[in-house]
Amino acid sequence: MHRLKVGIIFGGCSEEHPVSVKSAREVAESLDREKYEPYFIGITKNGAWRLYEGPDGDWENGSSSRPVVLSPDRSVHGLLVLADGKYEAVSLDVVFPVLHGRFGEDGAIQGLMDLSGIPYVGCDVQSSALCMDKSLAYIIVRDAGIATPNFRTVAQDEDVDPDQFVFPVFVKPARSGSSFGVTKVHSKDELPSAVEAARNYDSKILIEEAVAGSEIGCAVLGNGTDLFVGEVDQIALSHGFFRIHQEATPEDGSENSTMIVPADIPAESRALVQETAKAVYRALGCRGLARVDLFLKNDGEVVLNEVNTLPGLTSYSRYPRMMAAAGLPLAEVIDRLVSLARTGDDDER
Repeated sequence: MHRLKVGIIFGGCSEEHPVSVKSAREVAESLDREKYEPYFIGITKNGAWRLYEGPDGDWENGSSSRPVVLSPDRSVHGLLVLADGKYEAVSLDVVFPVLHGRFGEDGAIQGLMDLSGIPYVGCDVQSSALCMDKSLAYIIVRDAGIATPNFRTVAQDEDVDPDQFVFPVFVKPARSGSSFGVTKVHSKDELPSAVEAARNYDSKILIEEAVAGSEIGCAVLGNGTDLFVGEVDQIALSHGFFRIHQEATPEDGSENSTMIVPADIPAESRALVQETAKAVYRALGCRGLARVDLFLKNDGEVVLNEVNTLPGLTSYSRYPRMMAAAGLPLAEVIDRLVSLARTGDDDER
């Protein structure tokens, strides 16, 4: 039986490097080796690309790896692996970029794969870049008739007048993953330090109103109009705001939040959340997969929070939990993603 050669890229230079490694480990465990021949391309924190046997253990300091690059030359259609002073070409059928945050979800790696001509899992350059920039995503989604928080962007050297805002507000990097650099600001005295914290991650800052409501998520899988959605989840907070990827041991749970799957909401609200998530996904041109995070207000209105175009796939991540609750284990999610990537590439050609 012919096995598809799948390049699994993980690690990366962003603040979400550790989460990417955990996601890659989960993908490696769920990958059907009778269907797929994996090639694990690890990107170190310093940006070095190397071919590894897998993302296990102390992979970044392992001695058995080899330097590797993804060739932008379409005649190669795969990897160039350095061995004995020479580069060996390894063709790939598809690439699965298990990368989160900058250089993984912002269109950077997607552009390289487009140059290479290799089909890849997930959103293309345009939709990745749009979803990564929360302010641009809000503008497009709002134009499609979907509610978003009121917000204002702040440039790198721009002074911020606290008297312009009604508190509380959230201050966040406009183009960063998870909740890195995010602060909930309750008074104008707290605003300057929150802006500085966000600027550690991005030169473009977003200041947005705090939406009163439940944090709801929806996992979406598919291309075009043929979309499958997982069970809706709900974040129950004891205090503060949701930031699970920054816990010391997120596998053991969060100190201030619990994920409820399926969400404890009425059936009509669940249907509205799922339809809104699909509408957001289509408006932003997403393909393959994305996790659409929303707010469900007390009056039943659904408001966009953000879109993650390559959501976490760890044992504790929301996307695989929502899909599993809908009857789709990670192994089957991977099968569908690979199929969608290869079909989508054929359609575009």
